Amino acid sequence: MSWTTPKDVKNQVQKLWDRGVILAAMAGGEQVFPLRLVLKGPTSKELSERFSEVREWIALLSGAERYYRLVWRQVNHRVLGENRVPAEIWIDHVKDALAFINQQNSAEKFSLILEQTLQEQPVLVPWLIKRPLRALELASVWPKLLDIVGWIRRHPRPAIYLRQIDLPGVHTKLVEEYRGVLAELFDLVLPSEQIDLSVSGIHGFCRRFGFLEKPIRVRFRLLDSSIRLLPFQADQDITVTEMAFAKLDLPVSKVFITENEINFLAFPNVSDAILIFGSGYGFDHLEAAEWLKKKAIYYWGDIDTHGFAILNQLRSVLPQTVSFLMDRHTLMAHQTLWGTEDRPETGNLMGLNHDEAKLYDQLRWNQLGERIRLEQERIGYDYLLAALSCL
Repeated sequence: MSWTTPKDVKNQVQKLWDRGVILAAMAGGEQVFPLRLVLKGPTSKELSERFSEVREWIALLSGAERYYRLVWRQVNHRVLGENRVPAEIWIDHVKDALAFINQQNSAEKFSLILEQTLQEQPVLVPWLIKRPLRALELASVWPKLLDIVGWIRRHPRPAIYLRQIDLPGVHTKLVEEYRGVLAELFDLVLPSEQIDLSVSGIHGFCRRFGFLEKPIRVRFRLLDSSIRLLPFQADQDITVTEMAFAKLDLPVSKVFITENEINFLAFPNVSDAILIFGSGYGFDHLEAAEWLKKKAIYYWGDIDTHGFAILNQLRSVLPQTVSFLMDRHTLMAHQTLWGTEDRPETGNLMGLNHDEAKLYDQLRWNQLGERIRLEQERIGYDYLLAALSCL
């Protein structure tokens, strides 16, 4: 049977629920009730040819009429005489729709959320209209989220760590877990001058709303024994904050960057040089160090597609960077130590020079073998020494 059944009607109402339309209407959004639903019934030909099936259909549809209202039309048939057939189907009230799909309890929860929001932060009601189902998911923590919203309105751009928010029942993990939602709510309650509009997303939450962030740290080694920052005879393996590193302006001409910690620790002494421990993708921690732009930069990464992608990214911060031990000769000299790259990079890298780009192409298109990689720590120590002597 292709005619509309009570199940079809219920599915139409369920779709409204799944789109958040019913709850949004409860919060003051676009009103949808009374609502006319789609009703597909028999044609005149089907009325005469399938009359017994039509009667069954009418009985089936009428059986659930407590949830909706049927509008009937009179049909005069030369054989069957006068008959009533459903012509329209309506749901008049939100309570009928909720009962039909058994969502009364959820609607009651949403009503409590709406009532509390109207009392404490009515400016957030548009958010409830826009994201009612998400609000319903947050029912258990919504009161605490409202408390946090109230707190930020009283303490805009607080310049403290999230840990220092002093609210009963509110802890750092709660704020961190719901940063995405809180960012949307904060955007609604705070004036634009109290928001750093240049950053967004959960990773930019602290900067956007004026909280302190955990300092980014830079780890480096002084490779020249004549240059010391620590006042004792020990390996000058030093970790400082990003801002402290930016102000150092160390008296060296060469800066090496390596991604592997063992390589970092075992790297030999080099006059007039330091070594920075890299952190893979992302070089924001080096951007503030203007003094690095006056140094010769050597980057030593894995010989694989991601190694070249990281090199490419580093050059966007320090364009003078030279690759170190990331050439075809080094790769072929260590062929017995090749490994396999799990998920190779295949995008175009515009920051590579001719030789680097050629080797990158050979790797990403598997021209030397399937997903080849040579990890930097597999390169022989004597090979490293020889390369350093040629600089």
